Order: sequence, then C-alpha cells, then structure tokens
Amino acid sequence: MNKLLFITVCSLLLTTYGCNKEPGEGGTSTIEGKVWVIDKNNDGVITGEYYAMDEDVFIAYGDDQTYSDNFNTSYDGSYRFDNLTPGFYTVFSYSDCDTCASGVSAIKETVEITENKQLITVPDLVIIR
Repeated sequence: MNKLLFITVCSLLLTTYGCNKEPGEGGTSTIEGKVWVIDKNNDGVITGEYYAMDEDVFIAYGDDQTYSDNFNTSYDGSYRFDNLTPGFYTVFSYSDCDTCASGVSAIKETVEITENKQLITVPDLVIIR
C-alpha cells in the first residue's frame, strides 16, 4: 500500500510541477524586432540613420543578469528569437555612450510572453554609432 501512495504522490508532483517551464527555449512563441542606428560624427552631428545589418542583439530569460542567447541582425536590421516559453524576457543591444565609463550602454526592452504560439514584436532598439 505504501508503494501505491508513493507512486501517486510522485505522479501528482510531476504533473503539477513538471509542466511549469521557466522562461527560455522549448516553447512555441517568438520575439522579433529591429535595430535602428543613428550615426553621429565626432561633433555629435547626425550623419545617417538606417536599420542595422549584422548588429548583435541579446536576450536574457527571466531575471537572468547575463544574456541567454544572441542573434546578429539580418540585412534589414531584423532579429528573431524562436521557440520560447511563456515568461519575461529582456532584449538588448549596445549603443555608444560618451558619458558612460565603459563607452557603451545597453538599450533594453522587456516583454512578457503570456501564452503559447504568441508573436511579440519589440519596438525598435535605437542605438548610436
């Protein structure tokens, strides 16, 4: 009888907690967007604006402090992270920053996937070069 109770409890725990996925890969949702570049010269004058080709875009799952995956933008500045589970995500790219000690700052957008098969379009990440 104790074996049957143990198996029942284990099955219940696996059913209840085994299906709850944390943010990350393994789902059916997608986050997409584009990176917009503003080129400035040394005097701060804008010399051009365009969607960035081959720009690094990073994604952090949940409350991770480091990035979980990255993507290089396509010819039209677009990026796409597929097969994501519901949860919070932070998408970011780096922009030049004259007032930052490191010389760059992260331009971030945080979004939430709330259901399966969801497509989230992030507002343009606007970076300065």
